[in-house]
Amino acid sequence: MKNCLVVEDSRVMRTVARRIFEELQFETGEAEDGMGGLRACHDKMPDVIFLDWNLPSMPGLEFLKSVRGQQNGAHPVILFATTENDADEIAAAIAAGADDYIMKPYDRAALRTKLVELGQPV
Repeated sequence: MKNCLVVEDSRVMRTVARRIFEELQFETGEAEDGMGGLRACHDKMPDVIFLDWNLPSMPGLEFLKSVRGQQNGAHPVILFATTENDADEIAAAIAAGADDYIMKPYDRAALRTKLVELGQPV
């Protein structure tokens, strides 16, 4: 079974994302901030990281660069969720190693479509 790490500071949004990923047959873990997400990645690098872009303790860009710098950091598909529609910010995230992004609010169908586009079996 594929696994996913949801890195999101909002408990409600973490719960929503977790339920969607579990419905899509992913074993799903959670982290409420970037540091917790990095610790989880260090323990076991997931297949997919679903990353909130606006984290309070560590910006999404910093988290992304840290993951990509870890051993096996090139492995996970990193999909970030954002409310921002700033083309420069999205380009910076892609340049730093994000595979794609999804706009909030999202739903199961939109998330499933993104995962399929990224080559993840769902």
